[in-house]
Amino acid sequence: MTGLVESVPNFSEGRRLHVVDRIAAAIEGTPGAYLLDRTSDASHNRSVLTLAGESGAVVEALERAIVVAVVEIDMNVQRGEHPRIGATDVVPFVPLAGSSMADCVALARSFGARVANRFGIPVYLYAEAAATPDRVKLADVRRGQYEGLRDEIGAPERKPDFGAARMHPTAGALAVGARPFLIAYNINLESRDVDLAKRIARKIRESGGGFPKVQANGFWIEELGLAQVSMNLLDFRTTSIWQVWEAVRDEAAAEGVRPYESELIGLAPIDSFLDVADHVRVSQDLSQTERLAKAAEWLRLRDFSPLQALELRLEAARQG
Repeated sequence: MTGLVESVPNFSEGRRLHVVDRIAAAIEGTPGAYLLDRTSDASHNRSVLTLAGESGAVVEALERAIVVAVVEIDMNVQRGEHPRIGATDVVPFVPLAGSSMADCVALARSFGARVANRFGIPVYLYAEAAATPDRVKLADVRRGQYEGLRDEIGAPERKPDFGAARMHPTAGALAVGARPFLIAYNINLESRDVDLAKRIARKIRESGGGFPKVQANGFWIEELGLAQVSMNLLDFRTTSIWQVWEAVRDEAAAEGVRPYESELIGLAPIDSFLDVADHVRVSQDLSQTERLAKAAEWLRLRDFSPLQALELRLEAARQG
């Protein structure tokens, strides 16, 4: 496999930024792997890194990052708002130019076996790489979080796909998958009412009868002093960014609350931004960069840069 792939590993550390620096450095030090984005959240106690390159380089970079996470992150003491089962919690592979979903499924399975063998970390396959229907959804793999899986891993239904049925002493377990591009998108409300955020999340997520291919939950964000509707858009061509923005806005307005801002965790395909621009009738005569900026302004997107578009970021990284 020589095509390009993306990976978006999630690490259960968002407070000790020197640890995240070491993880990022391990990726950046791998020839042929390009670190495109990194985001850390103290309340979630989680960091999300985005890298891309040819598959061999991406796998090497991920293994180097896991080495750091195994040493630095102890799941026995880790706490945060975000669900998690391991120090390196999730590693998805996403097909880019020259690669297919089938390529990424094969890559996820070979990588999972390598990690379990090298590090003694139990690995669960999810999404397109799942070996059983009950593990397609990441939430089902992470049921009970680290503590629940630690207590139940010996049960037949929780046996890992690779590795022994026991947690790594400090690094826990790992979910590895293959999936289409996922957009991690949050909307912060002008409210301290976490119950409101949770109610809105229940209404808009697929499991609650809301939008297809949308996962959502409500959280308290300590550093902002605001409630947040946190979402994963599993396929922006099925449910777009503008649809969830309008839905959250309208649900909040029904209770006298407005959105304060929205934010991307990581990157998003350029077409997902242009879809927003089309929806709000941004002129086609403007430059692509101007259209992206107008879309971000309408979404009240915090700290927007055109380089939040995956294709533009990768192009810039490869040109050095």
